[in-house]
This record gives sequence, C-alpha cells and structure tokens, in this order.
Amino acid sequence: MEDVSKPAKIKIIRPETLEFIILYSQLKGKAFSGNAQLAEALGFNSPSSITEIIKSRQNIDPEKLKVFKEKYSDFVIGKKNTVNSQNIAVSKLSEGIPMYEITATASGVEVYNDINDKEPVGRMNFPGIEDCDFALPVWGHSMYPYLENGCWVALKIIHDKKILPGEVYYIEWGEYRMYKRLLAGDSDDEVIAHSDNTTEMIGTRLKYAPFVIKITDIKKLCLVKDIHKKHNH
Repeated sequence: MEDVSKPAKIKIIRPETLEFIILYSQLKGKAFSGNAQLAEALGFNSPSSITEIIKSRQNIDPEKLKVFKEKYSDFVIGKKNTVNSQNIAVSKLSEGIPMYEITATASGVEVYNDINDKEPVGRMNFPGIEDCDFALPVWGHSMYPYLENGCWVALKIIHDKKILPGEVYYIEWGEYRMYKRLLAGDSDDEVIAHSDNTTEMIGTRLKYAPFVIKITDIKKLCLVKDIHKKHNH
C-alpha cells in the first residue's frame, strides 16, 4: 500500500534556509505574488518546492538563495520600497515571539522552571506563528518522536481552556509544567495526559505512563503550533 503519511520536517534547518524563510515572509506580496511566480523565477520545477522549504521539510540550495537575493535585491535592501515599507521591513526583523531558555528540573518527569522568572533569550519569527505568544525548548524524551530533545516549540495560549483531543499542549498545573498529548477523559471535566514515547520501560511499566488531569486544575494551557530545531542566536 502506498505510504501517504505527511512528510516529516528535516532534522537540521541550515542557516540559509532560515534566512530564506524570513525573507520569504517579508517579500511575499511585494516582490512576488505567490509560490508559482517565485518557483519560476528561481528555476524550481514546481511551486511545491517552495512550500517544502517554507514548511521546513527540506533545505534550500545555497545557490537558489543567492539567486533569490540577487533577483529581489532592491526589495531586500529597500530601494524600491517607500519609507513606510522600509520601516515595516525593519520592524518585522525585530518582531517575533519571545523565546525563553528554561530547563527541566527533574529527569524522567519534565518539570520546568517558571518562565515568569526568566528574561527572553531571543525572538522567533517564522511564517505561521504570528498568532503564537511565546516559544520554549523541549527537554527530555517523553514526547519523542513528535518533540525531540532540544527543539524549540511555538506556543499559543488557550485562554478558554477548550481542548482539542489528540493535540499536543504545554500545560501547567500544580508545580508541574510539561508537554503532553491530551486525550479525552472518561468524563467531560478531565483529560488524559499521554506521552508519545511508549518504548521506554522501567521494568514492566511505561517510563512515561499516561495520567488523568482535571481541566479545572490546569493553570496554563498552550497549544503547540509549530516546531523548530534549536539554533544559535
């Protein structure tokens, strides 16, 4: 049977790919109208090649990035933009969601330090995370392979605590802070916190066993919107 599973994101996003993604976000609709026009300009066979790069499923060839920057150099450096457009471009470079460098305080169970005690170490700015509130790293292996140790996660705070069963969330309740896939519980007022890593065992028991949480006990609920590998800032 043909495998129709969703393509996985690449393990290492190269710097030139990050640069392309940022410039793509800034120039789309100004320097080019869409992926079809851009693909033709850069010599790609299909617009889907652009999509694969923007979705972090493949890296861009450095030569393609060079062609991209040369072709749209006036837009990149602002020669063809108005003063307002230049200000917008500069503003977008400085915008983004705050990134908090926090670590787990216990092995086996990921209990994170309070982000309120931390200053942002940088900003994350990628297409598709504009409505997110902040970004945190992943420490530990309980959500492997969906979340790998060391990757960065863009999070959107869910204020009304409406949970979509099956989605992955960052949750805080009591003294605990961790990533879990939340499944529907036996009653409407509870959810099951599930770990994707079901291979690691302690004796005959799962190392990351599922457990039940009352929704009213959840102090902060954040939906995982996007995942990116950790990079130097």
